[in-house]
Amino acid sequence: MTFFPVVELVDRYSIACLKYDKTHANQEEVEFYKSQLSNYDISSINSEITELYNIHSQIWDLESQLKSGKEHELPLDELGRRAIAIRNLNNKRIKLKNIAAEKLGCVVREIKKDHLSE
Repeated sequence: MTFFPVVELVDRYSIACLKYDKTHANQEEVEFYKSQLSNYDISSINSEITELYNIHSQIWDLESQLKSGKEHELPLDELGRRAIAIRNLNNKRIKLKNIAAEKLGCVVREIKKDHLSE
């Protein structure tokens, strides 16, 4: 079995839950991450998991037209606005992942140098 550090586990779990809520196509994936989370007392990071889920939901919505090949229907300024919004959400995401790791005593952190998430 593959094990993930907390910073990746909480992120992948929140994405898998969102994907399941949107498509109902990945129950095994959700269970895979949930089983690894069972090794931790996640009660202390429930708010971080919820916030990560919400961030991924916002990113999903911002990227929806881009993923469906309809980006040509958007004006360039809207594409730029979405890119900046996604970047800002990803910066929040990195902070939340690291907070979760710290709360659970995991030493692995996501580190970005010269990055807005610092």
